[in-house]
Amino acid sequence: MKNTNNHDERIARMTFASVYPHYCTKVEKKGRTTAELHQVIEWLTGFDEPKLQQLIEEKVTFETFFQHAILHPNAPLITGVICGYRVEEIENPLTQKVRYLDKLVDELAKGRKMDKILRVA
Repeated sequence: MKNTNNHDERIARMTFASVYPHYCTKVEKKGRTTAELHQVIEWLTGFDEPKLQQLIEEKVTFETFFQHAILHPNAPLITGVICGYRVEEIENPLTQKVRYLDKLVDELAKGRKMDKILRVA
């Protein structure tokens, strides 16, 4: 599947606040907690819970969200397919970061152990 400029632009304009409730629902339906979700988000972005809440309240776009993030150095270890895309092959840096987050949420929802999700050696 090829990424298109239109697809990348749509992701950039999407607000984190519009997607966050879906992340919560997805992990909670599978028996995981929002605390675990926040741990995963903090690992990837560096955002603690108060900062995350602030970004949600400000309704920042994914573009702004990831401009403020300090991506974990092990983020490139996130591989696999999410939403039909192989994350390690996504060319647009922002789209790749969003798919990293999607992949981590998916792994959490699927019951993967936290040390595996957080790429702990």
